[in-house]
Parts: sequence; C-alpha cells; structure tokens
Amino acid sequence: MVTKTEENQLNRLESQVDNAGGGAWEYLCLVRKLKLRRSDKVLNHGLSILNNPSKRSALGPEEWTLYEQVAVAAMDCQSLDVAKDCIKVLRKKFPDSKRVGRLEALLLEAKGSWELAEKAYSSLLEDNPLDQTIHKRRVAMAKAQGNIPGAIEWLNKYLEIFMADHDAWRELAEIYVSLQMYKQAAFCYEELILSQPTVPLYHLAYADVLYTLGGLENLQTAKKYYTSTIDLTGGKNTRALFGVCLCTSAITQVTKGKSKEEKEGSQVQSLAAKMLEKDYKQRAPDKLPQLTTALKSLTLTS
Repeated sequence: MVTKTEENQLNRLESQVDNAGGGAWEYLCLVRKLKLRRSDKVLNHGLSILNNPSKRSALGPEEWTLYEQVAVAAMDCQSLDVAKDCIKVLRKKFPDSKRVGRLEALLLEAKGSWELAEKAYSSLLEDNPLDQTIHKRRVAMAKAQGNIPGAIEWLNKYLEIFMADHDAWRELAEIYVSLQMYKQAAFCYEELILSQPTVPLYHLAYADVLYTLGGLENLQTAKKYYTSTIDLTGGKNTRALFGVCLCTSAITQVTKGKSKEEKEGSQVQSLAAKMLEKDYKQRAPDKLPQLTTALKSLTLTS
C-alpha cells in the first residue's frame, strides 16, 4: 500500500517532470518501487531517457531495467512497436533470459495472439513450474478472452501450488459470486478468514454469501459474521449493521419467533438498529425517515 508521504512525493515529482523541471529517472524509479503503473507517464518519460544516448549511458546497468519498464508501459498503452523494439534490445543483451521470454509472451498477449502466448507460457513453465507471474498471466489471459471457466480452472491450479495467496482466493471468490456459485465462494472466504481472521472485509463478504444462500443454519452463521465485522470495525460498518437486522428478520420468519437463540440475542438486533439510526442522524439526516420505515418493516425499531 502506498503511504501518504509516498503519494505526495510521487505527485510532486510527476508535476516537476511534466513541467520540464527534471527528475525523470527519480520519478521512474519511484513508480517502480511503489509497483504502480502510470503507463502513459512511464512511456513518455522513459523514452525521453532511452532516446538520449548520454542520459541512457549514465544509467549504467539500470539501463536494462528501464527498457523492461518502458516495454511493459508501451504494451499497456498499445504502443506495440515501441514494446517490440525494447524487447528486441533486451533479447540481444540477454539471449537466454527467461525474464525476457516473459516479456515476449506478454507482447503476444497484447497482440491478441492467445495460442502463441499460451505456448510461450507453457514452455517457460517447463523450465520453472513455480513461476507465479506466468501462472497469473494464464488466469489474466483467460479472463481477457472471456473464458471464465478457464480462469477458474487456472486459478484453482494456481492455488494448489500457492495456497497462501490471499489475492488469488479473493479473485476466485468474486468470480464464483458473479456466477452465483455461492457455495464455492463461501469456501474461498473461509480460507481467507482462516489465514487472515482480523480482516473485516472477508467476514462481511462471507456473511453476504451465507445470507444469499439462505436457510436457517446459513442465516445464523451469517449473523455471527456480520456481528464479527461490527466488532472488527468498531461498529462503523453500515452494511454489517443492516446485515444483522436482515438476518434477524429472516431467522424470525423461518422459526416463527420460536428460536430460543434469537430471543436471547435480541439485544444485538436492538443495538444494531440504534447504531444505524445514530449513524444516519449524523451523516444522512434526510434519509432517516426511510431508515425508520425500513426498520419498522423488520420489526426492529427500538
């Protein structure tokens, strides 16, 4: 995550370089360090250095890093001729480099040559089966072609090897939700909660999926995870507060109000309703009547 200080430094350097105040190399290094794209800026300022022999030679070994950075930026901007020229220079310098091989495969992707790109990635994986970047590119390539089943297959294969990759679990969960495959999505969020139990976003997403699935057991579990989201956020998550109210209403309808657990836990729903009313009074007082009406329909007004 980019800190406020780093963001300010980046914006200052960007403004300086854009206004011909120098510092292009420092700006490019910072963009690379923070793992940002800023592709149009990188392409423009990177080429201004690469096309100047004296500036380029002053970089020393970092010249090749800049060629790689500009190549990726050029592909982002669909300046494929520029990307091709940069990769050609790198291939000449590093004839046996697998890293350059990844760039060549990326260029095939950018051209839409999916079969050739897949062959290139498969060849690279034969030499290094644990190359995370290539595995991720296969997922991205499937999504780019609209091949969602293929993306799911590649993601599952990726997670068999790199099961601690939280971003991959979350991406797979979101794909499953988009396809209304809620049981599979619930499994993904369970994995995320097990590995990162203090992240409220995962508790909330898991609760949403369980609420959508429905059924008494799922609703009761969803309510618990909405409650844990409220705890983890200090009571400041409006969606979780609504979730508690909705779960309570749904459980009451299923059990006809005979659930001992729900009778004992009525304070949680009452507290959630009060917190919602307080929040709306502070941030959206004009919407308070609609909230009151909604809570009355759930028989949760205090």
